[in-house]
This record gives sequence, structure tokens and C-alpha cells, in this order.
Amino acid sequence: MEVSPMKKYAAECFGTFVLTLFGCGSAAVAGATLGTLGIAMAFGLSIVAMAFVIGNVSGCHINPAVSFGLFLDKRLSAKDLVGYWVAQFVGGIIAAAVLALIIGMCDLGGVLATGLGCDGYEAASAVGLSMIGAVIVEIILTCIFVLSVLGSTADEKTAPFAGIIIGLTLAFVHIMGIPLTGTSVNPARSFGPALMMAVNGDMTALSQVWVFIVAPLVGAACAAGIWIAFKNKKTA
Repeated sequence: MEVSPMKKYAAECFGTFVLTLFGCGSAAVAGATLGTLGIAMAFGLSIVAMAFVIGNVSGCHINPAVSFGLFLDKRLSAKDLVGYWVAQFVGGIIAAAVLALIIGMCDLGGVLATGLGCDGYEAASAVGLSMIGAVIVEIILTCIFVLSVLGSTADEKTAPFAGIIIGLTLAFVHIMGIPLTGTSVNPARSFGPALMMAVNGDMTALSQVWVFIVAPLVGAACAAGIWIAFKNKKTA
């Protein structure tokens, strides 16, 4: 039975909500305890969990960059691309709002003190990465991540394990990316927390969020180009 578009969009909204709440929440609430590896695993395990919950409903993209890569590979229609994007951004915003509410009820110094798991560059980067550096890093990390999605879901042999493969790859790119930019590779995951930080009076993340929207989409386009080139060689 074909899944209705609204059910797909609802699944994408829910999946992005879970990814953003648990991934960014781990960074904001327990980042000092978990460290880079712990936060990376929180994001990766969110993908694994959601893949088995909504994978058969929407494909579990829960990331505008992933949806864009699949669109470029002609596995997603333009109509669904727009629907997925809207749903994903809504899910990210709701998750960030819930996270801000939870933090507000904790003794953590308030939302601004936690950072809400926002991404950033220059002073907002743990290592002071420049804006150009952030663009390059996010393009590369997203390219690798989206390639893992395109590759693992294209073959019937690997498709049953795609959720695990993709989740581990997301954790893998976070390990390098967290000290550099905080690791976005997902515009919806970046926009929600940045918006909530702005609502609470800190505009830094929102002023920088364009990097974490544009660069992941460019990275996804690069991944699609590489994948299509590899695929054509394989089938030639």
C-alpha cells in the first residue's frame, strides 16, 4: 500500500524532532560529560532508532540535505522535496523549543548558557574555525554523509542495514566536525536551535546559520554528482 504524502511529511517532522531533541539536547545538557564521542553517538543513534520507526513510512531522511541528494538522484519528486523540507524544518524548530523549555526548568544557567547545541564558526567554533573553513568543512562532511545514504539505500543487499550504516556514518562525521563547527550536515537541525537562541536574545547562531543551510545543500549536490558518476561507471 502506498503511503500518503501527509503521513510521510508527519514522519519526517517527527524524525527530525527526535534527532534534534536528542542530538542537540545531549550537547546542550550533558556535553561536558559526554564529550565529542558521546555527542556524536547521540546523533548517530537517533538516526538508527528513527530508521526502524519511520523508515518504511518516509525513508527516514530527517535532513533537508539528504532529501536534496535523493532528489538529485531522481529518487524523490520535487513535490515531496518541498514537503519534506517544510516538515523537517518544523520538526527542528519544535524540538529546539521543547529543548529550551526543558533547559529552562533545569539549573543550567538558562538557555543562553547551554548554547542549545548550535553550530558556529570564528568565536562560536571551539577551535576558532573561519567562515570559509566552516563552509569547506560542512560541504565535505555532508558529502560523505549523503554518499553513505545514497550508497546504502541503493542496493537490496545493504538496504536492510541502511539505518545502522547511516547512523554510524553520522556519528563518524560528528567526531571530526564537533570541534570545528559543532557539525551541522543538516539545515533543519541547525536552524531550530539558532532560532530559539535568537528568541532568547542571542543572534549569533541565527546570523551564521546560512552557512549551515547552504553548505550542507552544496555538499549533498556534490555527493549526488559523485554517486551518479560511480553508478554510471558500474552500469556501463
